[in-house]
Amino acid sequence: MTPDQWIAFFSGIVGGALRVGTPFLFVSLGECLTEKSGRINLGLEGVLVLSAMAAFGGAYLSGSPWIGVLAGALAGGLLAALHGVLCSLKGVNDVATGIALMMLGTGLAFYLGKPLIQPQAPQIPAIALGLWSDSPAVRSALQVNMLLPLGLLLALVMGWAFKHTRYGLLLRMAGDSAHAARALGYSVATIRVIATTLGGMVAGLGGASLTLFYPGSWNEGISSGQGLIAVALVIFARWSPWRCIGAAALFGGAGAIGPALQSVGIGWGYHLFNTVPYVLTLVILVLTCKPGSVAQGSPGELSAAR
Repeated sequence: MTPDQWIAFFSGIVGGALRVGTPFLFVSLGECLTEKSGRINLGLEGVLVLSAMAAFGGAYLSGSPWIGVLAGALAGGLLAALHGVLCSLKGVNDVATGIALMMLGTGLAFYLGKPLIQPQAPQIPAIALGLWSDSPAVRSALQVNMLLPLGLLLALVMGWAFKHTRYGLLLRMAGDSAHAARALGYSVATIRVIATTLGGMVAGLGGASLTLFYPGSWNEGISSGQGLIAVALVIFARWSPWRCIGAAALFGGAGAIGPALQSVGIGWGYHLFNTVPYVLTLVILVLTCKPGSVAQGSPGELSAAR
């Protein structure tokens, strides 16, 4: 490749880490918040798809992308709240309920979103980070979602709040030792329902990023399994919102390798490189989920039989 092509390629990787990584960031932060309370939500794929459809529909019907973003967050929160309430019932398993909610969320999104496949909705404005370059390819690659700064700020606030606020302490207590939280007079079920609902709303912002920025349209394969990948991403980040930033950037950059190569005229292996995020997911699960061991940073309640 020529020097200009190398610049365009690496700009594509960096741009992909920022652009493709934005939905990963929001979904991983939402799951991190949920799991910190001692509950796992495998229904995040359904949350992501439903919120993506709701965001696109809200923007299309209202003419405002920001109303679409709000609709996506609310849809994600409602589905996650249902998961939280059901899991609070005696004898209900988190994993089985999450799988059921994933199917419900995707089914609802596919059914309600059929009229939205063809129309175009207003898009979230972009932040241009490539104005320093004369290359159209570089400028295009460095168009960044305006929701990204919100995600970065949210990660920093969450990381600080978990350690330095009363609500963060209660959340971690419910996740590490439900008996200790109950002994102090707190309702573990209430804490977990609230955390799961808020986590769903945060993940819903990731769904809005998919349909209102990149790729910027609604179709039934929009998420490509990002909701499920986010669960592995949280494990990789060791349940730290701050590390979720780096993990999302890694997965986003990995997912951008194929498009970056294609942008400089290299089409060989395009679909092969698109599998890199899924390979990373498998590697992380194999390395961290070993029988008889507990991943570092894991909330204590997640390691117990649920």
